[in-house]
Amino acid sequence: MSRADLDKDPREVAAMFDGVARRYDLTNTVLSFGQDRRWRNVTRRVLAPKRDEKVLDLAAGSGVSTVEFARSGAYCVAADFSLGMLSVGKGRDVPLVAADALHLPFADDAFDAATISFGLRNLVDTKAGLREMLRVVRPGGRLVVCEFSTPTWQPFRTIYLNYLMRALPPIARAVSSNPDAYVYLAESIRSWPDQRRLGEMISESGWTDTTWRNLTSGVVAVHSAVKPA
Repeated sequence: MSRADLDKDPREVAAMFDGVARRYDLTNTVLSFGQDRRWRNVTRRVLAPKRDEKVLDLAAGSGVSTVEFARSGAYCVAADFSLGMLSVGKGRDVPLVAADALHLPFADDAFDAATISFGLRNLVDTKAGLREMLRVVRPGGRLVVCEFSTPTWQPFRTIYLNYLMRALPPIARAVSSNPDAYVYLAESIRSWPDQRRLGEMISESGWTDTTWRNLTSGVVAVHSAVKPA
């Protein structure tokens, strides 16, 4: 399976990420013009992991973000349903767990915080994924979601959407191990809710105190929320 469709069948999505795993991190850096590193840094600062906390990094891929979170001294678990992505990250010094985001293999209230970067929009049921993260986070614990969003300035939004649909796939062909997957990437970003609607979905899933911060003029938004005590 070279790419998934917007119905987001879990088997097709997992197979697609298996296909891009080998050069996924490099491709993301190229396609984002290096902004992916800044986005990860901001996500880490918003999450603010503390020493000895337990943090779930869901849809962690090869564990690049998990390693950054773990530098705080927190116990950070990388979970993903793509075995190919986890295989790429097997040399990293964090625990790697194969996991379905809708049926996580963790006990209730097991983590102090959960975070997901550029993975929430790939779930077949967004709210079910948010509720499952709510289940495994302790009362008073934190959620941080880093995801593509909607540019806030209309002229830039037009340029950005044109880049997604026209320039992104050709660039991906030059660097990716599965360039067809980036057609899905562009489509999934275009169809994803804007900042406000995602914030509403997070709140509707049981989280409270939902806020967000725009990055790169709204190309990415970092949402945060708290599990009711």
